[in-house]
Amino acid sequence: MQYDVLIVGAGSAGLSAALTLGRCLRRVLLADGGPPRNEASLGVHGFLSRDGIRPAELLRLGHEQLRPYETVEVQAVQIESITSQGRGFLATGHGTADDAPAHITARRVLLATGVSDILPPLPGFRELWGRGVLHCPYCHGWEVRRQPLAVYGQGRIVTGLALLVSRWSPDIVVVTNGPGHLTPNARRRLRRHKIGICEQPITRLVGAPNGSLQRIEFTDGSQLECVALFLHAAQHQRSPLAANLGVRMTSKGAIWVDAGMQTTITGLYAAGDTIPGTQQALLAAASGSRAAILINESLTREECPR
Repeated sequence: MQYDVLIVGAGSAGLSAALTLGRCLRRVLLADGGPPRNEASLGVHGFLSRDGIRPAELLRLGHEQLRPYETVEVQAVQIESITSQGRGFLATGHGTADDAPAHITARRVLLATGVSDILPPLPGFRELWGRGVLHCPYCHGWEVRRQPLAVYGQGRIVTGLALLVSRWSPDIVVVTNGPGHLTPNARRRLRRHKIGICEQPITRLVGAPNGSLQRIEFTDGSQLECVALFLHAAQHQRSPLAANLGVRMTSKGAIWVDAGMQTTITGLYAAGDTIPGTQQALLAAASGSRAAILINESLTREECPR
């Protein structure tokens, strides 16, 4: 095998895993397949010692801190397939810069490929994503605190998110883009916390020059002025590798892992936003480090049998 570990994905989870494995003197290939999910965001928040750092700068620092570890190699390569080969894996793909073919063998594989968000197909959502349209109040709530906010969605999901966001602002309106499918109890809870409800269909979101949200326009001609809109966007795996391998997935489309962060395929691990749990850059980094420790211990047991 060329490598002890192939890490697919060079976001917070992948970089953190590569750092930990490099410190274990493991031969590692970190396959960097492109920009991260939070590329459009103005900053990464809640990351101890790096609060507010630009996403690209966080990744640059991560790559820089890998350089002293001679056993860690980073390649700009898009992994397209992974198959079992003996007691390890064969991965194939191509370079993202020159389209050169890549054939990689490794004893273990860590999937840290992340997820992609599925936004409503309405004008303004994609254009304002990461600035005026936000997914996480823990990541972005402080920046828009005490200002008029909207929360998008229907049913139990929008109710829970609106109540959560009310921690950051007393001026919140739930916008459902048509019937909100809210139970009488949900409406009562929202009214109790002075959270408005607008069930008019949305025409578009209008942004301000700085990329924040300026207003929401509805089909009846009315408008709602606000500086940001929060939503729980649907997601899908950014890479089809796990699905193609046939690993177990959760009902929400995350990669299932056991207590050792291993998938249903022996030797194949997953970390970061690809697996169930709260999604934040700091937690993804911690997940990558934990997976790396478990992988190293697995390899050590293989190398030092009883």
